[in-house]
Amino acid sequence: MDSSVGRLKTYLGVPISKPKVAFFELTSCEGCQLQILNNEATLLEFLSLIQIVNFREAMSERSDDYEIAFVEGSVTRSDEVDRLLKIRRNAKTLIALGSCACFGGVNQLKNRLDPYWVSKEVYGNSSVETNNKAKPLEAFVQIDLMIYGCPVRKEEVEKIVTNLVIGKEIHHLKYPVCMECKANENICLFDVGEPCLGPITRAGCDSWCPNSRAGCWGCRGPADAANVDEMKKIMAEKGFDENILIDRLECFGGFAPYIEELRKGLPDEA
Repeated sequence: MDSSVGRLKTYLGVPISKPKVAFFELTSCEGCQLQILNNEATLLEFLSLIQIVNFREAMSERSDDYEIAFVEGSVTRSDEVDRLLKIRRNAKTLIALGSCACFGGVNQLKNRLDPYWVSKEVYGNSSVETNNKAKPLEAFVQIDLMIYGCPVRKEEVEKIVTNLVIGKEIHHLKYPVCMECKANENICLFDVGEPCLGPITRAGCDSWCPNSRAGCWGCRGPADAANVDEMKKIMAEKGFDENILIDRLECFGGFAPYIEELRKGLPDEA
């Protein structure tokens, strides 16, 4: 038997191929890509499942011959639209990696401000493109899969990639972060005076922030059937102003569909 065949990964005894994978970034901090590299304990095993052909954070080689493309970051410039369209044409599967790609992320907070004022404050008289809002990938192309989080959780990415390689269906968790938080035996942060979006945010992070006694900011977007009205009541009962709820819901963009309705009852200056 050929020695290279002997080294093939198998699933239930059947050899599985290593798809060609590329990682790209648009407007982002590139933290989600760094998450892929940071967990050295499982990195080699992860790399054995795929053939990476384009990953600026990790290698100098470049190739446009790939089957799966992971794209981090939101779209904020016209050249990024062109780049994203090219990636979409090349990829059989396009995956939005992280909150910026899925929802616009922290970048979309700029959409509330005058872009010309922001440009003047940040760049002075330098010539930069200023009039584009930060938008998620799906505003421009079809997305095949989203991986939520800011940053993404390495273990979740590894599980999803494994399922892609062996052809298993991928299902995101439907319940909220609170379920994971209780399973981890954390004290409820509301009981120690900390606001938290855990009751309405999609699980899958293993209650990452509450584990460190930091309230959830909703980076993974809404859980299925998220009851934002009930979240509003909980925040009020715990003594938190509605603006605190809105600030958290707006932070990553995942709760954008709920914001306009919540703002209706607020004073104009809010």
